[in-house]
Amino acid sequence: METPYQNHIDKADFDHVYEPAEDSFLLIDALEKDLGYLKLKNPTFCLEVGSGSGVVITAFGIAFPNTFCFSTDINFKACIMSRSTAIRNKVLLDAVNMDLVTSFVDEKFDVVIFNPPYVVTETNECGGCGIAASWAGGVKGREITDRLLHMIPKILTKNGTFYLLLIKENIPLEVVHIMSQYGYKSETVITRKVRNEQQMVLKFCK
Repeated sequence: METPYQNHIDKADFDHVYEPAEDSFLLIDALEKDLGYLKLKNPTFCLEVGSGSGVVITAFGIAFPNTFCFSTDINFKACIMSRSTAIRNKVLLDAVNMDLVTSFVDEKFDVVIFNPPYVVTETNECGGCGIAASWAGGVKGREITDRLLHMIPKILTKNGTFYLLLIKENIPLEVVHIMSQYGYKSETVITRKVRNEQQMVLKFCK
């Protein structure tokens, strides 16, 4: 998978939107590693929740030009940046300003991607709509993630796939257990130690 061009972004814009970092590129590497599987699935609709700069969903759109790509972010400036990243890389993207997927009622997606705010913080630090929303995860770094987990069965197609980035402190086995209660099998696609973080991307499907 190609890394999208980002030279259109003013460095100052990253004062307001999460700048692509090791976790962003680990997620792209995970999708690349799973490329054969994804091509067999031939997805029609793909959604990235919390797209930030748009680098991940744009990389997906480059690899799957016939897929309709969507993204959401609670940070309005992130939606603007995601859209501009997609345009710069000739990817069609509908970027929607919303909290997780709360405004998607009847929509179903073949692929859902989430690089959540995973840093362990106090509860009152998470849930805003500025740049802190991209990293502050509350208790276990999972308060935002757990909200989305319970929404996945409503927005994922029957044969759909959900990719989720976590760190060790998020207690991934608990996430696996939650998703198993909805009938999803799990697989660790890729892991990487980055500074003091053990990052991983999990895949969930029926």
